[in-house]
Amino acid sequence: MEDIVEVNYLDIEDKGYDQLIETVLEKCFKEEKIDNTKLYVSVTLTNPENIRRINKEHRNIDRQTDVLSFPFFEKDELENGKFTEFRDVLGDIVISIEQVERQALEYGHSFERELSYMVVHGFFHIMGYDHTNEEEKCEMRAKEENILNSLNITRNL
Repeated sequence: MEDIVEVNYLDIEDKGYDQLIETVLEKCFKEEKIDNTKLYVSVTLTNPENIRRINKEHRNIDRQTDVLSFPFFEKDELENGKFTEFRDVLGDIVISIEQVERQALEYGHSFERELSYMVVHGFFHIMGYDHTNEEEKCEMRAKEENILNSLNITRNL
């Protein structure tokens, strides 16, 4: 499998999260049957100020959040397997590391579990899944939990 992730650190210290992110995304790519493509995901880890700025610039929402996703393909393109034969970005995921730390404490599980969840959540948004209604939410959550459980990344500390 070619490199499927490019991890960037924006105004935060590189604390070596690359391997965890890559492991999670490899599983996501395999589950979605895109592991034999030349696609990759760009993941930017940053602080609350930057994610707020990006959220305002791209979504016109002036508040910080935990994760943002920016797909480069439409869902029907992905479902039909219409990928470029050249190396191309599947989408961008931006994650606020401080928010990951806060949510891990709030939800009572490890930082690694929360970061993994953010990566999986962002990935499925890139793949065209959403949680705007109960049916969509159930489908997306089942996919997310399947990935995390198969990697033995549990909610417990």
